[in-house]
Amino acid sequence: MTINYSSTNLKTIAGGELRAKYSANGQRILRYSIDFRHKVLDLHKEVSAAELFMLQSKVDALMSDWDKRYAEHLRKSALLAGKDAADQATIDAGLKIDALSTILAHTLRVDDRVNWESLKDFSEWKQTKWFTENKPDRMRYDEPVFQPPRIGFFQGLFGRKKIILADAYEAFERTHAEWKAKDIADQESVDRRLIEWGDRKRVFERQQAQLKQDFIDNQAFANAKVDALSKAVPAGDQQAVIEHASLVLDNSDYGDLFEQSFSIDYLTADKTLMVEYELPSPDNMPRLKAVRFIQATGEMKETCITEKEQKANFDSACYQICLRTIHELLEADEFGNIERVLFNGFSTYVDRSTGKDVRACIMSVLVGRGEFMAIDLSRVDPKSCFKSLKGVSASTLSALAPIPPVMQMDRNDRRFVEGRATVDAVSNETNLASMSWEDFEHLVRELFEKEFASRGGEVRVTQASNDGGVDAIAFDPDPISGGKIVIQAKRYTRTVGVSAVRDLYGTVLNEGASKGLLVTTADYGPDAHKFASGKPITLISGANLLHLLAKHGIQAKIDLREARKDLNLREFN
Repeated sequence: MTINYSSTNLKTIAGGELRAKYSANGQRILRYSIDFRHKVLDLHKEVSAAELFMLQSKVDALMSDWDKRYAEHLRKSALLAGKDAADQATIDAGLKIDALSTILAHTLRVDDRVNWESLKDFSEWKQTKWFTENKPDRMRYDEPVFQPPRIGFFQGLFGRKKIILADAYEAFERTHAEWKAKDIADQESVDRRLIEWGDRKRVFERQQAQLKQDFIDNQAFANAKVDALSKAVPAGDQQAVIEHASLVLDNSDYGDLFEQSFSIDYLTADKTLMVEYELPSPDNMPRLKAVRFIQATGEMKETCITEKEQKANFDSACYQICLRTIHELLEADEFGNIERVLFNGFSTYVDRSTGKDVRACIMSVLVGRGEFMAIDLSRVDPKSCFKSLKGVSASTLSALAPIPPVMQMDRNDRRFVEGRATVDAVSNETNLASMSWEDFEHLVRELFEKEFASRGGEVRVTQASNDGGVDAIAFDPDPISGGKIVIQAKRYTRTVGVSAVRDLYGTVLNEGASKGLLVTTADYGPDAHKFASGKPITLISGANLLHLLAKHGIQAKIDLREARKDLNLREFN
């Protein structure tokens, strides 16, 4: 006797055994019953009937009812999940827009001075375990032992005993000789493999010792560079002041609002620090206000802030970035190297009249230390403060009206610094994503020097710019494909976004270059590839970089996860 039950969701239903209730004399079945439980809806039902066909009908009806209930449950769950997702998206959008209003306030709660010790590497050498290969060992075979054969009564009676014993002993001697030969051969094989194993082990140990020493030497060299920089900054060394300022701004955390990009120069004569800052593009400013889930269609409907609000947010963000940047540089200057700060804010945008990308300075201010430090930034209106400092800009920054900077950064060959050899220190154990950004820039310069060497090209590295502006410039004499080539090196551990490619394109136009190369240790997002398409820009990913290095006999590796850990970067999903 069986009862069949079918459901569109059988995995959610557990059925018991068919039971029968008999009459007192046990001759007749009075009733059949079976239990069912719905594991998701948490329902239990005992179905019973006097006849099997009636029981089957009731079970079918129950399954149909539970299927309808489960479908409704799934529908409500989906609606709830959609509503929750919409609510969360609305919260996230609100937080992002709110963050725009706290750009300046955020830095007032932070100590912007550089912690030199935090820049050093105090990690310990991690010894690679020796061999998964086990030490060779010989197989042990039991030595044969002579076992006298059993001799029957009649064999002994007829004088066969001696013959049988002689044959048995002769067979034993052959077996023992074979065992002895195998044992000797096995020992010789083990001895030979032990020698080879020992040789491999000694080579491995020498390699590990060399790798450990290289690690210690590189670590000591890097830490010594930090010490040297920390000592050069108080002395007012021009390059040291620039690198120190780059570290300060690099440590400024804007979350995921936008990517920082800037160039820095320093005039020792009047202690003026000059900053050329790439402001966020108006097109990339947060616009999403709320997300609503439409139950009827299952779609998410987005609501954006008004165009007026977008423009107001852009203006506010830019003024705050300007004041925040100046504040961070002056607060971190413990040794009085900076008496004035020049801030030139540039924006790259699409000219709607020509459809071309345009890069223009839209705000500029030159302020003295004493005047700025006397301001209580926690209580100012950013725009009013900027204007009171005699800052120059259009009435609204969102108009993207170009203005002549208060003071121009010198873009002559004075940008170039002497190249430094880094290739010799690179090995197959070198993680390019963990290199200092300065070493990475010099490595890229050396790589392209080798690449352009065959046609007499030259590659020059520019002074520290924290991956902003120009990291190197190549001069390729090839009459067809050559010219001035702008190179940017991005030692990133995350996907490079479109803003970096847009910045490079703006730099190519500004420099009058024929081409731009963007080199990174990571990869590029789809928007970055889309923007670069059809433009004189070549995107070189981490994999491409390793291939180019190998082409010139340079072996290295890129491990982004290891680099994020080494550089103490935050992980985002």
